Order: sequence, then C-alpha cells, then structure tokens
Amino acid sequence: MRIAYFAESLPPQTDGVSHTLSKLAEYLENAHTDYIFFSPFKPDETLAWSSRVRKVLSIPFPLYRYYRFSLPMFENLYSELDNFRPDLIHVTNPTALGIVGLDYARSKMIPAVSSYHTHFVHYFSYYGFKPIENLGWTYLKWFHNRCEMTYAPSRSTVTELVSNGIKNVTLWQRGIDLDNFSPTFRDPDLRRSVGADNIPVLLFVGRLVKEKDLDDLINALTILKKSLQKFKMVFVGEGPMQAELQQKLPDAHFTGFLKGEMLSRWYASSDVFVFPSTTETFGNVVLEAFASGLPVIGVNRGGVAELIFQGKNGFLSPPHDSQNIAYFLKLLIKNESYRKKLGQRASKMVRAYNWTSVNEQLINSYSQIITKYYSRN
Repeated sequence: MRIAYFAESLPPQTDGVSHTLSKLAEYLENAHTDYIFFSPFKPDETLAWSSRVRKVLSIPFPLYRYYRFSLPMFENLYSELDNFRPDLIHVTNPTALGIVGLDYARSKMIPAVSSYHTHFVHYFSYYGFKPIENLGWTYLKWFHNRCEMTYAPSRSTVTELVSNGIKNVTLWQRGIDLDNFSPTFRDPDLRRSVGADNIPVLLFVGRLVKEKDLDDLINALTILKKSLQKFKMVFVGEGPMQAELQQKLPDAHFTGFLKGEMLSRWYASSDVFVFPSTTETFGNVVLEAFASGLPVIGVNRGGVAELIFQGKNGFLSPPHDSQNIAYFLKLLIKNESYRKKLGQRASKMVRAYNWTSVNEQLINSYSQIITKYYSRN
C-alpha cells in the first residue's frame, strides 16, 4: 500500500493535528508501509520519517501567523505524485493543498479519503464572522463529499458532520503516550518555584486563543478568588490572548510553549486540569492530563464530553458557565483526597487509548476502501 498525505500541520508545529499525524507516521514506519507527506512544514532530521516529507511553498496565515497556508499551485506536485504512484490519497485540511490532493485522485482514478481535525467553522463567531457559518458548512460538505470516507476523532464530531450533510463519516480516535505522561514526573521543586508548596495548582495547556473559551476561565478564576480560595493557576502555551490573560490574572504563572520532559513535569506537578473549550473535536490534552494523574474539569460539548465521566475522572460544566466551572474547581481545591481519587481513576481509564490499535484500524479501513474502490472502477 502506497499512501500520499496532504497535511497543513506537521512538526515542528505542535498542535493536535501535528501530533496525530506524527504518531501515524511512526506506525507506518514500523508497519513498513510506503507513504509520503506534502506539507508547508518539514520535521527536522531527528525524526526518522523526515525524509518522507515534501515541503511545499507557503505563506503565514493572516489571522494567526503560527499557521501557514500552502500555495501548491506554484509547485509541480503532479509529477512527483506520478513518480510515487499512490494507491490512496489522504487529505487532512480543506485548503488549497487538500484540493490539489483531491483533484489528483480524481484525475488518476485513485480513491481519496479525508480527516476532520478542527472545528474551523465554529471559530468564525469568535472573530466576528458568525454570519458566514452556513457558507462554511456548505464548503466543507462540498470538500468532504468528494472523498470515499471522512475520519473524525469523536462520536460527537461524527454526528455533527453527518447532520451537516457530510456523507460516509467514521471514527478515527486518538491515543496517548503513557511513557511521556505519568504521575512519576511530579516535581516538588517545580511547584515551589511558583510559590505552590502548600496550595493546589490548576493547569491549562493549549494555545492562548479566544476559541479555547479562555474568557470563561478568567471569569471562573475571578469567582474563585472572591471566595478566598488559595490556588495557583498555571498556563502552558502561547498565543494572542496572553497579554490579556496576564493583565486580568496577575497572579497566574505563564510558562510559554513547552514540550518534552518539562511539559510532562508541569502536568504531573499540578493538581487539577481545567479546560473550558467548547470547540474541541477530541481533546488530546485531556488524555495527557488523565495520564498524569489529574482530574479534569471540562465542558459538556464536543469531543471532551466523551472523555470525562462526571464524578469519576472529573466534571463537566455546561458550556460558557463560569459559575459552574468555579463550583467544581472549589470542590476539588477544598478536598485533596477526593481530587486524588479522581486522578487515580483517570490514570487507569486512559490506558484504553492506544495509538497502535487506533492506527491499525485506520490502515485496515484504507485497505477496505482501496479494494471496494477498484472493484467498482
């Protein structure tokens, strides 16, 4: 099997899409499957599969320069694809790069599949573009319905895509690296460095952007502070909301972007993970928190709602309900034994999320699609 991927996000990008595709690439390497990536990002040579990536011309995304927008129309990708001779095309974003992949598949009569990673349409309302949400769904329906299959990371996302007219949607879940996230990384010196020797540490990990609903977290922490609760809030990540967060939460600690062991240490050295985002298709950071032994307070919307079981490994608040988020935070701040009990349950429950089995199911799906496609064409 030979697979050509068209992906807007790969290392050194550090978002959930990049991590998911990195784990897929590792699986393909071990399975001795032939593949190639076309992407505006190319991993450095420390990754064994770096040579599998063909970097394409790109420009920074205007609204958020952390991302880049591919310009494949200025590249001669068709000849490279002809040389590679793929059996299947997999596109991961509804961008110009993805369209090139779909057009090539159609022109060569090769099956194409897509994966849905990010609720970009949901982001429109955060930046004043809510009136064009319907247009966004119309475009997504056109894009994904050109594919034999669309893979979504959670059941709620599958349901939402189908309800918006996208056909042939199935589940491609996510896994967790238990070697990289574990309570064994807990570091008392790290807690001491931010003045949290004897008070609970609340943790958020992710991009500091509006679509993570950080305004709701600001309000919840303000309510907590007024109730005279003692805690230390730590933000791991960076983004355009950082200055506002620092201004409104002057007692919080901001680490900036972290990866590797330092990220693992912050997870394990915290006590509660709080994640107010309503726009997640899955929630990789929730699994990382669980694996680190933390209970999670999230919201009852999107993929996160499928990971948190009320009162067992954390709590789900109604969306945009800062008062409720504050209530659950207060409950866990005041009850050390209870939050530890939830964290222990979380670290056991997360073991079911295995990258090898997740990606094995994906490759089996590819095989079925290829067989079915060529049998009818």
